[in-house]
Amino acid sequence: MNAPSEKLVHDARVLVTDVEELLKATATQTGEKVIAARARLQAGLASAKETVSLQTRQAVQATDHFVHENPWKAAGISAGAAAGIGLLIGLLLGKR
Repeated sequence: MNAPSEKLVHDARVLVTDVEELLKATATQTGEKVIAARARLQAGLASAKETVSLQTRQAVQATDHFVHENPWKAAGISAGAAAGIGLLIGLLLGKR
């Protein structure tokens, strides 16, 4: 995995965590604007999680297809790269 992709994944996870904390912190707040903002944040967060989940499933399917079409190339991938990819997918799936 290259550095920009790792940073993007890290930044997305931080953003999701921050939004979840904000939603928890404002749970007792009232007022029309606060309630509307919370609803928009919750909807956006749900949409973002679904998008990440869908993209993760697509990446898993593409990887599976590649491995079946190119078994010798797949076997040649270094253990470090494979472990990194597995960790990333595990992190993304674990956030669902």
